[in-house]
Amino acid sequence: MITPVMPTYARWDVAVDHGEGCWLYAEDGRKFLDFTSGIAVTGLGHCHPHLVEAVTTQAKRLWHVSNLFRIPGQERLAQRLVDNSFADTVFFGNSGAEACELALKVARKYQHETGHPERYRIIGCEGSFHGRSFATLAAAGNERYLEGFGPPMDGFDHVAFGNLNEMRAAIGSETAAIIVEPVQGEGGVRPGTDAYLRGLRAIADEFGLMLIFDEVQSGMGRTGKLFAYQWSGVTPDIMSIAKALGGGFPIGACLATERAAVGMGPGTHGSTFGGNPLAVAAGNAVLDVMLAPGFFDQVEATARAFRGRLEELVRSYPKLFAELRGTGLLLGIRCVVPAGDFVTRLRQNGLLALTAGDNVLRLLPPLVVSEAELASGMDILHKVAREWSA
Repeated sequence: MITPVMPTYARWDVAVDHGEGCWLYAEDGRKFLDFTSGIAVTGLGHCHPHLVEAVTTQAKRLWHVSNLFRIPGQERLAQRLVDNSFADTVFFGNSGAEACELALKVARKYQHETGHPERYRIIGCEGSFHGRSFATLAAAGNERYLEGFGPPMDGFDHVAFGNLNEMRAAIGSETAAIIVEPVQGEGGVRPGTDAYLRGLRAIADEFGLMLIFDEVQSGMGRTGKLFAYQWSGVTPDIMSIAKALGGGFPIGACLATERAAVGMGPGTHGSTFGGNPLAVAAGNAVLDVMLAPGFFDQVEATARAFRGRLEELVRSYPKLFAELRGTGLLLGIRCVVPAGDFVTRLRQNGLLALTAGDNVLRLLPPLVVSEAELASGMDILHKVAREWSA
């Protein structure tokens, strides 16, 4: 018999009661150090006081009016994102999948408006993940997620991540854009090199294509800068963000240059709930914290310390771990043993972690994780590794 909640998740046996900072507390009294951050969402930890205050204050004033009205908080959040990125304009939705869907639409609309309506195909990368809608599944091309839902939506081609030769060879007269994650999260925590991202920019410019970066997981401070692309200095034309933008409140955004957004006038796109007063209050509160002086310096220092300790862990247990991957606080360990089983052992010992493609153990602590909490997490990792080896 099917459950009232549709069983699309293999859920853990943890019923969460409340959270505080880097910790989650279950109804049965168990306490967990959370290095999942709600899958890279609660970047400032659980129930950050400034976010709680901002959303509570807004909830007492206004929840929803629709985008038929001006929403001052939305205008402020858009301006702040523009001021701190490559973009000139922002559209707000409710999720990363919606943000990626619009990014694809903007790219096609650009080609149509600039005299190339025949250009509609978009090249994605193997191992990518852009969401669960029909278009975003097709853009990623992962057969496991596409199985059972009929033929994939037309208009998407795929090449190996990191291979500029394959990317160039895949371009045809109908190609409109390239979509890529600067750091593949679900696909195995694989960062694109600076040279690769520069190469993508050069290819897009040469062939008149839009370059789309999907920073749903890598954005909003996860790599130690507000956006991962800022490390390479390579700017996209269009970018999707979500997850940590609301610190746990659902919100996504599609950012674009003025050039890319040509033709995106009234009636070309919409969202009933997108950019509602509650969501943008959360987004502005997140930026209040992240844009404060010294915040990213602290994230970088924490990331360096965590990486060093994980490198030592990998060296210490070569029969368990093959390599450390990732950047900032988006880190993964490719395992020799089954990563899913190792994650289960960690959870049984009080540490929450994730898996990713390529048998990777994925670690996403909140950006505000303390030295003491990192040490506690490492103690559990070493304990489980020792017990496994024994």
